[in-house]
Amino acid sequence: MAKRKTTTPAAETEQTVQPASPQAPTTITAPAASPTHQDAGIYSRFSDFDVHLFRAGKHQKLYEKFGSHVVEHNGVTGTYFAVWAPSAKYVSVIGNFNGWNKGSHSLSVRWDSSGIWEVFIPNIGRGESYKYFIVHEGGREVEKGDPYAHWWELPPKTASIVWDTYHEWQDQEWMATRKEKNALNAPISVYEMHMSSWRRDPGDPERELSYGEIADALVPYLQDMGFTHVEFMPVMQYPYAPSWGYQITGYYAPSSRFGTPQEFMQLIERLHQAGIGVLLDWVPSHFPGDAHGLYEFDGSHLYEHPDPRKGYHPDWKSYIFNYGRPEVRSFLLSNAMFWLDRCHADGLRVDAVASMLYLDYSRNAGEWEPNVFGGRENLDVISLIKELNEAIYKEFPDIQTIAEESTAFPGVSRPVFMGGLGFGMKWMMGWMNDTLRYFERDPAFRKFHQDELTFSTVYAYTENFMLPLSHDEVVYGKKSLVGKMPGDEWQRFANLRLLFSYMFTHSGAKLLFMGGEFGQTSEWKFDDSLDWHLLQFAPHKGMAACVKALNTLHKTEPAMYERNFTADGFEWLETSDRENSVITYIRKGNRPEDNLLIVLNMTPVPRSSYRIGVPTEGSYQEVFNSDALEFYGSGVVNSSPISSDQQPWQGRSQSINLNVPPLGAVVLKMV
Repeated sequence: MAKRKTTTPAAETEQTVQPASPQAPTTITAPAASPTHQDAGIYSRFSDFDVHLFRAGKHQKLYEKFGSHVVEHNGVTGTYFAVWAPSAKYVSVIGNFNGWNKGSHSLSVRWDSSGIWEVFIPNIGRGESYKYFIVHEGGREVEKGDPYAHWWELPPKTASIVWDTYHEWQDQEWMATRKEKNALNAPISVYEMHMSSWRRDPGDPERELSYGEIADALVPYLQDMGFTHVEFMPVMQYPYAPSWGYQITGYYAPSSRFGTPQEFMQLIERLHQAGIGVLLDWVPSHFPGDAHGLYEFDGSHLYEHPDPRKGYHPDWKSYIFNYGRPEVRSFLLSNAMFWLDRCHADGLRVDAVASMLYLDYSRNAGEWEPNVFGGRENLDVISLIKELNEAIYKEFPDIQTIAEESTAFPGVSRPVFMGGLGFGMKWMMGWMNDTLRYFERDPAFRKFHQDELTFSTVYAYTENFMLPLSHDEVVYGKKSLVGKMPGDEWQRFANLRLLFSYMFTHSGAKLLFMGGEFGQTSEWKFDDSLDWHLLQFAPHKGMAACVKALNTLHKTEPAMYERNFTADGFEWLETSDRENSVITYIRKGNRPEDNLLIVLNMTPVPRSSYRIGVPTEGSYQEVFNSDALEFYGSGVVNSSPISSDQQPWQGRSQSINLNVPPLGAVVLKMV
């Protein structure tokens, strides 16, 4: 099969070219007005139709137009630069190649009032550092990085670097089959990770691993643990490490902390070759006010909304995109497409959707303005999200978009044609909050709060939910997952194994933040490695073995995933035994013989010869037990098949007796 390319090689050739742009003198005392396209011979990558789409908010591939592109023009190799700065009266490119001279390489503004400035500079190419020097029409001067740059200097330096996204992809087999791997009736178990702190150089804990080194360690680890997908917390260029990547300045560039764009692509490629999907955390909700970033880009409120009631985020002290401005919509639409197109991402987890949807999010009375209908919904955001999801799924029907949305906004993961927002899935924040609150309780009091677990299925099928135990739950004094659990050491680990067992056997896709899979005891720290040395100790080794077994069960038992998002895939058997805090339910596949029976004991008291009603006469084999000795359990298992008898129980004509382990989960299947 032919190798797929994401763009042409380093020097691109346009079919139609024009004479090179005239250049300003090498030095100037004050910026003069730049030439316009009314001057003859301005080189451009923009057609009139491109400009029309950009100004209409409909352009989906601006990364092919804006930014820096190494091209061959009139037999000379050089770099074409294009930037949007409608409020500027002068724009130039400054960099090492011209001694950062503000007057030596000016751009010309298009004649069509689009605010697009362009220039072709011969004899510079890949690897050149640069910024745009911009003079606002009111006289204000700023120096900005390129919003469309594919690579940046290593922080704290802030210049953009001329680069490309050329890569000879070797993941054709994955791309041809990922429709089945990403489908809603496929097993989806996501490992969420922060690239900087997942693992560091053992010899130098301050050194972050490169993309290649991460691939060397991550690919075999995920294969061994059995996760189907990995979700990277934001990898887009971000200057401030404590933001965890959520304050982005380079929306079209993988972080230079870990290597080049091509090395990032190779990381994704190696994951694909191992059969592992890649989801990227995407942040269209806000951006920082760094001097070199998007904020007041051309001296005006260009990307952010000019009204602070809509343009400033009080929680994150950052700025909110002007979602009603067509050119900004084109920027965001093209950015989502970029990561799916050029980097072969298999999906986008969209951050902080609730903060985008509501005009009054984190605002008091008088701090927000209702929409034209008097409501609190941001109508510009709603229309943008719908348009974005429709465009993405049309172009890439085999990916998933996943919303982090914490409210009851209707139809988040329903198609646009049905009145929904068009996401593929939505994080089930209610399940996460209720479940953690329940498991943090002393087991002696859980019998009074059993509804916190069973309530989730009341609304579990109103959306396509993903169950998240994410990074947000293990920071800021919330403790690690195992640290939240009550009891002595054995009970804490048993509780966490029980929690994971409940999570994996509950309807919906799964997401687990790094470290949870082996019982990381300390809170997550963005600037420090996970405590991998803990795996030498039995409780942590057992926890990892348990999660690995759950992932295996999840992938090999169709009842665990075939009907993950429909009510006919789940049935409560018994939820009224509050005194013993034992709950039973069924997960159903497309064939009755694939159904699984799940028994959860929420107390540290083992229940021997515990009788439960079963739906079908037959023999039941234990296929998973969270209390197994290899998981650091106490070994209360059911080693032999259990035959049902005709003793009616819990409204069923057939029942079985089994051993239910302390703080344990048992999964049974008919044989």
